[in-house]
Amino acid sequence: MADASSGAGHDNGYATPFSFASSRTASVDQDMSQLSWGSGSAPSLPSVDDDSQTTDLQHQLFTLAIGNKLNIAPIPDNPRRVLDIATGTGIWAIEFAIQHPESEVLGTDLSPIQPQYVPENCKFEIDDAEDEWTFNEPFDFIHGRALMSCFNDPAAVVRQAFENTAPGGMIEFQDALFPMNYIGDPPTESALYRWNEMMVEGVSRLGRSWSNVQNYNRYFQEAGFENIVEKRFYWPTSPWAKGRYFKTVAAYFQEDMLVGLEGMSLKVLGVLGMTPDQIREFVEEVKNDFRNTNIHAYLTVTYIYGQKPLRPF
Repeated sequence: MADASSGAGHDNGYATPFSFASSRTASVDQDMSQLSWGSGSAPSLPSVDDDSQTTDLQHQLFTLAIGNKLNIAPIPDNPRRVLDIATGTGIWAIEFAIQHPESEVLGTDLSPIQPQYVPENCKFEIDDAEDEWTFNEPFDFIHGRALMSCFNDPAAVVRQAFENTAPGGMIEFQDALFPMNYIGDPPTESALYRWNEMMVEGVSRLGRSWSNVQNYNRYFQEAGFENIVEKRFYWPTSPWAKGRYFKTVAAYFQEDMLVGLEGMSLKVLGVLGMTPDQIREFVEEVKNDFRNTNIHAYLTVTYIYGQKPLRPF
């Protein structure tokens, strides 16, 4: 596996945490202090019918991955106006408002599923990020997480974010890249491998993509953001990877997937001609593979931020 942070516009301080041993298995012994991770949600996955357990697990995953933080962008202590697009249950916006009491935090989403009682400096609005943005004032920090299949035109959303960011303000997206990867040869006969391939195909037939993350850097550049930094992190599917950090991440990721796998699959695999009963039977095989420590699979998760120039071009 090549250095996931190499290349133009990427931060070069984060090489892949998995190193090959002579047996072609992974030796993962990096100390937690050598890695920077954050607390957020799991990869960009279709929501599972108001399953708050899954949402909370995903939030813990995204934040855990970067050291129990909500973001990696070097924002000021209390950015004046903050926007969380596709906020879902609003857990990120609420925690940000608590941690930054002088900030005004707004979360937007198509569904009014946020709690009624929130911090005074946090509010929610029903809004579609793909519609024209009509905010009266720009934002100092715009955040989006688990967006990979949310939008028909994610580049257009990034352009609107740029237009609604204050000069010197920042944007950060946190998202997953499917399909999963493997240490050594891909286990092509496994249910997990087939599930990944089928889900990507099914999402594509539904007119969306689970691979948009690889284009985020370009979207940011084309919109006009500068000082772009992209960091990639890795979530093992089970505790096959060594080290406390990876075993902890794997425990959360595995539980999140075991909880949400059936709902996700029922929403997508039907377009490939599978019946609900066939999907449920297949899902049980996939769950077994998630528990199988002999399958060395992992999900790549990207955290990327950029800054709007202080002066117009």
